[in-house]
Amino acid sequence: MEKHFTDSRVKGVSTGTTILAAVFDGGVVIGSDSRASMGGEFVSSKTINKVIQVYDRIFCCMAGSLADAQAVTKTAKFQLSFHSVQMENPPLVIAAASILKELCYNNKDELQAGFITAGWDKKKGPQVYVVSLGGMLISQPVTIGGSGSTYIYGYVDAKYKVNMTREECLQFATNALALAMGRDNVSGGVVNLVVITEAGAEHIVIPGDKLPTFSDE
Repeated sequence: MEKHFTDSRVKGVSTGTTILAAVFDGGVVIGSDSRASMGGEFVSSKTINKVIQVYDRIFCCMAGSLADAQAVTKTAKFQLSFHSVQMENPPLVIAAASILKELCYNNKDELQAGFITAGWDKKKGPQVYVVSLGGMLISQPVTIGGSGSTYIYGYVDAKYKVNMTREECLQFATNALALAMGRDNVSGGVVNLVVITEAGAEHIVIPGDKLPTFSDE
């Protein structure tokens, strides 16, 4: 049965935002800043965690309307849990991304939310998927999103490398988010990162005063 959502776009709270995910050798890093905004100008919260765990080794980052994104992730977590019981196995990362895609596509006229899904499974290892506002699903080794992403496309293209080490990927993600937060007026706060590997998921929080600084700041 399809689930439909009400429209919350009128003067709703937005996630800001800068979100990112990148594959490294043996795992994936997913992360975001922590601000939520209203109308693209007023910062309504500095402590929103946009990195949501939907299963043990599967996480998603949300952008767009905060109410829409939270409703979709809540429904996706329920459906993914039910799917794992049916399959009698942990769900694949593509299964989580596909559930988010279906929810976004079936409600594309009412929703204003996009997602990055990242995780690790036994079939394909580390993976990153993008679910667009209208429900398009694509796989990429590295991706960025949100209002702050427009400032860091050049940095990401220049600095991302295939088969980076865990430490290199963490530094890459931290630098990219710090650069975006320095430019985008509705990105900021702290950096929330999750490192996902076969061994599990590790949460890392970097306060704003501990982020790297650059020559123009």
